Amino acid sequence: MAPSPDYTPEPRFPDLGDGFFDAVPAARFPARTLRFRNQPWAARVGLGTLDADAWARHFWAFEPLPGNLPQPLALRYHGHQFQVYNPQLGDGRGFLFAQFRDPADGRLLDLGTKGSGQTPWSRGGDGRLTLKGGVREILATEMLEALGVYTSKTFSLFETGEALERGDEPSPTRSSVMVRLSHGHVRFGSFQRHAYHRDPERLRKLLELAAEIYVPEHASTPGADLASRFLRAVSERSARLAASWMVAGFVHGVLNTDNMNVTGESFDYGPWRFLPRYDPQFTAAYFDSMGLYAYGRQPAAVAWNVEQLAVALVPLSTTEALEVAMESFEEVFRAEYRRRFLERLGVASRGDESDTSLLRACLCFLGESYVGFDQFFFDWYGGVVSAERALRGPAAGHYTGPRYEEFRAALDRHAPSHPERLEHAYFRVEKPCSMLIAEVESIWDAIAQRDDWSPLEAKVAEIRAMGDVLGHAVAAHPAPTSAGAGVAPDLSASSA
Repeated sequence: MAPSPDYTPEPRFPDLGDGFFDAVPAARFPARTLRFRNQPWAARVGLGTLDADAWARHFWAFEPLPGNLPQPLALRYHGHQFQVYNPQLGDGRGFLFAQFRDPADGRLLDLGTKGSGQTPWSRGGDGRLTLKGGVREILATEMLEALGVYTSKTFSLFETGEALERGDEPSPTRSSVMVRLSHGHVRFGSFQRHAYHRDPERLRKLLELAAEIYVPEHASTPGADLASRFLRAVSERSARLAASWMVAGFVHGVLNTDNMNVTGESFDYGPWRFLPRYDPQFTAAYFDSMGLYAYGRQPAAVAWNVEQLAVALVPLSTTEALEVAMESFEEVFRAEYRRRFLERLGVASRGDESDTSLLRACLCFLGESYVGFDQFFFDWYGGVVSAERALRGPAAGHYTGPRYEEFRAALDRHAPSHPERLEHAYFRVEKPCSMLIAEVESIWDAIAQRDDWSPLEAKVAEIRAMGDVLGHAVAAHPAPTSAGAGVAPDLSASSA
């Protein structure tokens, strides 16, 4: 079956011309087994009508979508990796596959890949993705979306039948190719590359296209220069992203400038983790020995990355204008952090200092109590109306002492924002939906040892059910699907 009329192709990246990408062929894989299909998002963008064969042609063999890019494009970029500049980067195992409009809001969407083969930027790598890496990205994106974080979406995952050698997991290990959906793939490092090569014309061309597509509200505004307006928008979006990670208890793990998107989306998930408990020193990557990207350092890391984007834009503006454009980062971060914290706690803002007092009391309590991070928000969702439920739950023993009393006193001043949600079955059990590393490994072990995909299917369904309750469900219409012989079940069918 063909895409529905909602599918509106609009490939824009080729408008940039030479110097921004390399046309590349997709790898050929020996086997295809569909392991994940994001039907809610496929339906939303007009691709939910694709049958199993068409899905495989486009997202395993990478036959071009109708009216879209005739050939995949490996994008060129540089970046700071752990704050050390690396001019040897670029899409080394992925490419831009398609661009089209989101019929729900009119914004441009990209389909990009991971594990789709070698490119000129592979630096000796095999261009492949482990199946475990694909499964982990499914879990990260689904959990973040359900918690209201602006994230890329895992769109498709095929197992590809190759045995891969890796130094950080038992090998040989199974292989996959993934397609992710996002609102863009222009990284901070995309600008850094052209600044590094002292190419102001290409730098300006990238800025103009990125501003037109991603910040159209600033692209035609008279007055200050385009570079500073663009940087201000990206800075504020990045501040909101950092705040959302902190409230979700998420640790990205590798906040390099090539992993920062001008859209303000979270993407490219490697050694991510969710907090077991509130701990600013908690790190996700085993190789982050200095804790540069620890949970509590993420806002500072993102701010530093924004500064590097500003440095790259200096040829198109002035240092003074760019410095002014970044001034709002901290203010926006603090406001968004406070707003999202109250939202996750399920209480209404009072619009005064009591909001900040509650936030401070919560963090002091979390820092001393060792209560589970997700458990805390689950137990006290809605505020004091949930006290009886919290005090009979598995974490009841943590709710005592001076810090707890301070937290309760601050909470007393806030009414529930969505009291009707507490009637949902989700809040009638003892523990929340969470995503700690032990469960991630258990889900993978079932696949690796028994080829049992049911724990992953069940977890995706559980996460999406939580997202429904919390008001973060995907706004999509159901569409017919056909799994086809030898293909894994559509993991998203239950919530389409």
